[in-house]
Amino acid sequence: MHSLRASSTREAKDKRLKTYVLYEGLHRWIAFGRDPEKPERIIDTNQYLIRDGDRSLILDPGGIETFSSVLGAVICHARIDQITDLFFSHQDPDVASSLGMWDEALPTARLHAPWLWEGFLRHFGCNNLTYVPIPDEGGTIALPHVKLQLVPAHYLHSSGNIHVYDPVAKILFSGDVGAALEAPDAPMFVDDFSAHVPKMTLFHQRWMPSNRAKNDWIARVRKLDVEMMVPQHGRIFRGDDVKKFLDWFEALEVGIAVRHPGSSVLASKPAAA
Repeated sequence: MHSLRASSTREAKDKRLKTYVLYEGLHRWIAFGRDPEKPERIIDTNQYLIRDGDRSLILDPGGIETFSSVLGAVICHARIDQITDLFFSHQDPDVASSLGMWDEALPTARLHAPWLWEGFLRHFGCNNLTYVPIPDEGGTIALPHVKLQLVPAHYLHSSGNIHVYDPVAKILFSGDVGAALEAPDAPMFVDDFSAHVPKMTLFHQRWMPSNRAKNDWIARVRKLDVEMMVPQHGRIFRGDDVKKFLDWFEALEVGIAVRHPGSSVLASKPAAA
């Protein structure tokens, strides 16, 4: 059982998404991202698949525009009948607007998502999937070889927000925390933390509304043994860069729009890789 690090992380290309095996043991973590055919004005997203025997879980499967490329990438690693679970960290369209298509493709699967958003998420279409509401205090998802921990991350940035921690692989899926807005061909992993900071700063200052919520999340995460932090946007953090991120985020003042009206992340083009 082992994690795959910088020198040994395997990368393979299908027609669109790049695919990275992050961990391989009795279960596997696989990351998908960097879609070169993504429409220009749609934010880039990362998707993650946890494959464990005949169970497979997709984390934040993405928007309607990326459904076909994500499905095509996932079925290279799991048959359609083995995709048994979906997880939505929150309700944003870049996380969940593909829900209606997954509902048709996976009619017997389970959707794990914050209880707060069920009535909202059903607007995207959820007639077949079984909605499994996650309480505010979090919970677990039990797979054959690992019990995933559901970590509260409320107000980061959504008022009902959950992250996923794998205590075996020591991977934390951190949703929008750790995100960066970059060019579609940017590297998948942080290789120079200091150089990466400017790509994250305004996103976190503007999208994250509460310093109290931020510090609560940091305290929770510091208690976990995290070797890799994988966000929904931007690059993956490994090893010491996880601690560097927590230290940086702790010192950052967030919620700046209240004091700086007119500040806009979307008005700024993604930084070059």
